[in-house]
Amino acid sequence: MTHSPVIELRDVSVRYGDVPALESIDLAVSPKEFLGVIGPNGGGKSTLLKVILGLITPDRGTVLVLGRAPARARRTVGYVSQKPVFQNDFPASVWDVAIMGRAGVKGLLRGYDVEDRAAAEEALRRVGMLQFSSKQIGSLSGGEQQRVFIARALVGKPEILLLDEPLASIDPTMQTDFYELLQSLRRDLTILMVSHDIGAISVHVDTIACLNRRLFHHGTRELTTDVLEATYQCPVQLITHGPVPHRVLKEH
Repeated sequence: MTHSPVIELRDVSVRYGDVPALESIDLAVSPKEFLGVIGPNGGGKSTLLKVILGLITPDRGTVLVLGRAPARARRTVGYVSQKPVFQNDFPASVWDVAIMGRAGVKGLLRGYDVEDRAAAEEALRRVGMLQFSSKQIGSLSGGEQQRVFIARALVGKPEILLLDEPLASIDPTMQTDFYELLQSLRRDLTILMVSHDIGAISVHVDTIACLNRRLFHHGTRELTTDVLEATYQCPVQLITHGPVPHRVLKEH
């Protein structure tokens, strides 16, 4: 039985003035796929997410999200940005931040009802943060904050979750726990995660896309030096870590 892609880009190109950001991108993401997108800074990774969200209209090509134009499908997509904008003394609790995600469903000027509160409670429980509901958001660690922001994305009950460098503010010792959370979420969601960490992402995702304005690879987690050098446009040396060889990169 075949399934239509939940995200599909056909010959998509985006320019910022005279500067190309994406060039002739063809990408199809399957239901429940956990896709990691890697590539250099300025390579178009964040632009790709904005195209999927319908925040940027391509100069050329077609974008479909769950078979619809991105703007029409936006409520089915949860999004966690790389650096949420707030001060550490921002007077909002974990609960306040999580339930804000219902505004995209109900509208900004409508109050929260029983359904909204139940959705927020379930989302916080799912990410392991319900017990911190009354804590001020700025008092949490980077990893805890990211869990709350994911809860905020989940309260709208999306079918797709987009993550832009979610590990940037998380201590390396806590990243394994974060990936375990994503693994539990992907049972119900399609996840597309942008990351600069080639080694870590290749262990945890189903597939990898290598992007630097053009798409150089989408598929197996087994990456070759040729693919990486084409993506990063410089020599790349693959290095294994730990007591055993890295299981997803070719021997070198």
